[in-house]
Amino acid sequence: MWAKLNQSMLEGNEEGGEGFLDEESDGFCALSATQRMYGFAACLLAGLVCMFLSLIVFAKPIKFAVLFTFGNLLAVGSTAFLFGPGQQMRMMFDSVRVYATAIYLGCVVIALICALWIHSKILTIIAIICEVCALIWYSLSYIPFARRIVSNLMIRLFDTEL
Repeated sequence: MWAKLNQSMLEGNEEGGEGFLDEESDGFCALSATQRMYGFAACLLAGLVCMFLSLIVFAKPIKFAVLFTFGNLLAVGSTAFLFGPGQQMRMMFDSVRVYATAIYLGCVVIALICALWIHSKILTIIAIICEVCALIWYSLSYIPFARRIVSNLMIRLFDTEL
């Protein structure tokens, strides 16, 4: 299974560019494709575990916000193992998703400020809700036409546009 997965990811794309997990992609610590897959899986799993553990401490919004935000960052950052950190940053700040990235990162910072400095439970919960919405909007930018479909759905359901 790993051989087929590695072979399909190491092949160049049809346009003649570099492969998905090309060995020279950003010189990411000279990791092999298998090591990058393990790094991706471990980072994603750690992020999901942090997000799950944050639900256990939901009654304490400050601990919840820190664990949930850390889990989000781990999960989003896990793709840096696949693409390399340089390509990940280029994709995040591409003109298509630069606003979604900025809003998501801003919500992450606001959630941490509300939890760690302001110590307001209500503001922390509001910031976490905004963070989740921003993460969903950011994630939709990777699916062709997904944001347009969601915007059209919002217009039809709530007579408002995102």
